[in-house]
Amino acid sequence: MTPVPTDVMPRSLTALPPAQVENTGEIDIAEAEDFVRQHHTENPDLGPVEARLAEVHAEIAATGTYRHTTAELTFGARVAWRNSSRCIGRLYWRSLKVRDQRDVSAPADVAEECVEHLRVATNKGKIRPVITVFAPAEPGMDAPRIVNEQIIRYAAYRGTDGGVLGDARNLALTELALKRGWQPPSTRGPFDVLPLMVSCKGQDPALVEIPADDVLEVPLSHPDFPWLEALGVKWHAVPAISNMRLRIGGIDYPSAPFNGWYMGTEIGARNLADHDRYDLLPYLAKRMGLDMSSEATLWRDRALVELNRAVLHSFAEAGVTITDHHTESQRFLTHLEKEEAAGRTCPADWSWIVPPVSGGITPVYHRYYDTGELLPNFFPAAKPTGCPVSH
Repeated sequence: MTPVPTDVMPRSLTALPPAQVENTGEIDIAEAEDFVRQHHTENPDLGPVEARLAEVHAEIAATGTYRHTTAELTFGARVAWRNSSRCIGRLYWRSLKVRDQRDVSAPADVAEECVEHLRVATNKGKIRPVITVFAPAEPGMDAPRIVNEQIIRYAAYRGTDGGVLGDARNLALTELALKRGWQPPSTRGPFDVLPLMVSCKGQDPALVEIPADDVLEVPLSHPDFPWLEALGVKWHAVPAISNMRLRIGGIDYPSAPFNGWYMGTEIGARNLADHDRYDLLPYLAKRMGLDMSSEATLWRDRALVELNRAVLHSFAEAGVTITDHHTESQRFLTHLEKEEAAGRTCPADWSWIVPPVSGGITPVYHRYYDTGELLPNFFPAAKPTGCPVSH
């Protein structure tokens, strides 16, 4: 696919370097205009755009910023998902449920609303795509920031031998939680859920435990290896990203946790398999009796496939929404066709769209994609002041 030259595209469809940096000052009027026009263009029932543009201009002139209407916020959040080049599951962007919590800024209240987000998204296992949008960044005001990169993160504890119990990715986050007063279980385990930590300059940081009843987890089993169930491996059902900044029409929302549902490889080929995460492949290969004397025996590949089978099997048995990488690859191409039919480009980061298992035999592998960055979109959020955790 050949990208459209940027000099003939509207600003809202080009890569805008300023969007990479959080906006804490006066709003870019041109970016705000572009978004309002896009909203009206894609929703013709809204009527002429001029009246709304006049309101936005007047509000920015008076305050340095403006407030999105509920309809604009909903549209902007959904389009941000549509524009997310690293996401393979964008076919369902119109179904995103938008929770408007822009009046919530106190850290403890933000944390509690994140727990409510989990309840809404979990939906007894029939996972709903949900985003909760908290207070925006505004001139002269500080917005709340969620420290955890996902609402649900498993703790990591370094042992005296240098080994790690739990998800090694979260060592720094666990250390921060402990420094802030978190009390881990008396018997520490590999799947201890960390508390939510929320900061806002000038206010006391919040550390809130997530009630166990609100964390739906799926114990892993395998259709052919009954011993796997006894290992006690599990994973949570809702992948709620909480460290991305939502950018709509020049306004940044530093805290806007959102979720879809898992693709099996995210759990089976990355979270549980990566060497710097749970690193289960060597153990599984031994239990499966595989020849590990050489990489040429492909013991890693065989163990990886069975781990991914276990994930898909277990979620299906538990009645929890999940998708496999072959099905989702086909669905992504359907999304691509729909976007092209609507006259829109569909940027995609090949390195993220192609699944980490059997990538070469999925249809998303054998093609090129547009790489320009569109707005609205999600961007990495700035670290909270004084927070050592890398985002």
